[in-house]
Formats: sequence, structure tokens, C-alpha cells
Amino acid sequence: MEVYALIGHSGTGKSHHAPLLAKKHDIEYIVDDGLLIKGHHNLAGRSAKRESTRYGAIKRAVFKDPEHARQVREKIEEIKPPKILILGTSRRMSEVIAENLGLPRPTFIYNIEEVSDRDSIKKAMAIRARDNRHVIPLPTFAIKKEFPGYIIDPVRSFFNLPSAKTGDVPPERSVIRPIFSNLGNFYIAEHVITDLARHLISELPGIYKVLSLDLENGRSRVVLEIELAIDLARLPELRLDKLLHEVQRTLKEEVEYRTGFYLDEVNVHAKKLHMDENLIRDKETIRKLATAGLIKK
Repeated sequence: MEVYALIGHSGTGKSHHAPLLAKKHDIEYIVDDGLLIKGHHNLAGRSAKRESTRYGAIKRAVFKDPEHARQVREKIEEIKPPKILILGTSRRMSEVIAENLGLPRPTFIYNIEEVSDRDSIKKAMAIRARDNRHVIPLPTFAIKKEFPGYIIDPVRSFFNLPSAKTGDVPPERSVIRPIFSNLGNFYIAEHVITDLARHLISELPGIYKVLSLDLENGRSRVVLEIELAIDLARLPELRLDKLLHEVQRTLKEEVEYRTGFYLDEVNVHAKKLHMDENLIRDKETIRKLATAGLIKK
């Protein structure tokens, strides 16, 4: 296996430029920030940006934790890549990462100055110093599980990147502010999520009442559980299944878009059917509801 390394001080743009270097040398796999990455996908690992302290982030980035290192090492052994690119702040750091992952020492080592111009490096460092924003070489959809509520912005190009013009390398990156940011942690109160969900549901035709709405927010999963009362007089096409799917789709798309809070599951249940007196007396409507299987005559 050939091991490459891209080294440079923190905030100089390594993560942003790594795909370009990888493309040039026909490298499919990148080790960066505690993650094993291929293209748009995180194959294994846990991002250092999820640690609560800078010290913890450094330990995570060099795979100091045995279990973390084992998971990534096993994935590499399964894949058996012919080439791999390691990102680090120094030659020594890249060697430590290689050692902890059971890889050979990097043979081909590049400094960030060899793949980026001076102005781009200065711009990257200025943004890091001002906003404490970090670039992850993955598109937003690929890291939402890793950063629920911490995504700052998806960008097409953080600064001028040659590959963004040629189209040879997917240029999309995600800019995040890590948990250990000196600007303070970023939280979204659970009631904000549930209040937003209730508002979105109330705007859909066919909903009589939200009976219950619970947010299960664990360490690794975020699940919305909803129970509804359905207004049969306003049920579109008398299709209960279609309405429940629409509620599910709307909540997942809109909550994630408006908050950056990734939802692993949105479970929607119809617990009650509501009919007013006029509807009950309408024989034709009753017939249609019975045909649709919503009630029994």
C-alpha cells in the first residue's frame, strides 16, 4: 500500500484541497479529522470536531482511542486500498496516525504550500481565526448524522479551488463550527423542534389535531414520534396512507432544512378519526369512507 500525507498548520485549507491532491495521484481514500473518507461518504470513524475539548479533538484526530482506531483499521483491512492519503498538521502527526491505523509510514509527503497558493492559505487561516470555522471534505448530506445541529453552511467553494472549475473533483464542502469552538457551543432546544413540527403539521389539510409529539434525542439517534387525529371531511382523496406519508416527508425535509437537526426517524400514526355531524348524516360520504376502508358501515 502506498501512503501519502498532506501536512500543514491547522486552518490552512488541507481538508479543502485534499480531494484535488487525491485526484492527481489516483487516491480514493482519505484519512482526515478522525474519519476514513471515500468520495462523498464517511466509511468509518468519528469526527474530532464532535469532541468537547481541543485536547480531546487532537486525540481523536490521531486515533489515540483503541476502539476508534480498531474500527477504522478493520475497515481499511477490509477494503485493502492500494493508496491512501493522510492529513495532518506535521510529518510526525501523519506518522502517528499511520502507526495507530497499522499503515506503513507515509512515503510521499506534501506540504499545503505545494497544492495551494499563499493567498488562499492566508484567507483560510483568517477565517479560522475569526469564526473558528472548519471545512470537512464531505457534502452536507453526508455529515448530518455526524453533526446534528452543528452544520454552519454547505459551500461550493470555500476559496478558489482549481478543481471547482474543471469539475474533476466534486467541489462541495461543508463548513462547521466544532463543539470545542471558543465561540461557545451551539444548541437547539428540543421544544423548538417540536413546536416547529406542530406548526408544519397544522398547515397540512386533513389534520384535525396533534394528539402527541415526542422527540427522542439520544447520543446517536434523533426520532420524532407523532400521533394524530384525522379530519375525514378534509382528508385529500380519502387516502389516509398518502396523508401520513406527506406528514412524514414534510417533517423530515422541513425540520432538517430549517434547523440542520438530522432526524433518523419520523414515525407518524393515525390514532383517531374525526367526523362532524353533517358528515355522519351524508350517506354518500359514508359509502366512500367505507369503500376506502376508513370506517365500517
